[in-house]
Amino acid sequence: MGFLDKNEKQTQYEIASHIGRLLREAFGKGPQSIYVSISRPFIVIYLRNFLSPTEKILLQQDQVGSVQQTRDLVMKSLIPEIKAYFLLLTGMNIQEFYYDWGLDNHSGVLVGIEPDNDLAAFSTQESYPGKEELHYEIDSISRQIQKKPDETSSYLINERTLLIVRTGILINIGKELIRLGFEDSLKLAERNLEKNYLRNNNQFQKMIKAPIVDVFADWDFHLDKSIIVFILNPNQK
Repeated sequence: MGFLDKNEKQTQYEIASHIGRLLREAFGKGPQSIYVSISRPFIVIYLRNFLSPTEKILLQQDQVGSVQQTRDLVMKSLIPEIKAYFLLLTGMNIQEFYYDWGLDNHSGVLVGIEPDNDLAAFSTQESYPGKEELHYEIDSISRQIQKKPDETSSYLINERTLLIVRTGILINIGKELIRLGFEDSLKLAERNLEKNYLRNNNQFQKMIKAPIVDVFADWDFHLDKSIIVFILNPNQK
């Protein structure tokens, strides 16, 4: 039994409190609610009702890019502290860290992943309804934007959190854009295109037999890796 098993609810509460305080100090207003899901090697944090008064004004003026850029700058400064806190509290040595925002829903997600060479060995890689069909559809969307991933894995962290991990998605033009210093522009383009496909695909809900209330995506181009998070509502059929 690991450290997390002893008092998981208390651990989740402490993480939620810490993340809430960090975001409140950085943005002037923190999320109204924070949901922490831990299934090693993953930790997924879902934020709801997270939008500062300044950001609200910027969005009303269609300044989405300004909000995204500011949040990126702030998160880059917060991530080392968040990783250090996870290590101190849970013993989880987070090496990969992803995040994304659902500005239209005032929501967000943070995802940390511990290093492991065989994620498929974890129990979260168990089967769930529609898994093979979902992988096929995700690969199809990836192919339309860049290329079919070398590998697609998914993990039902809990009944409300489905995490998809893709590796090997970059084509040569993407790699060259990164080399030339256009990583942020590439990520913005990828995010806009991919989330549009993901949100407008009604097949996912049918495949996994649960309504999807939020969709997030992020990339680590240097690892040639990407995550997608579906937030589900299993009680609403």
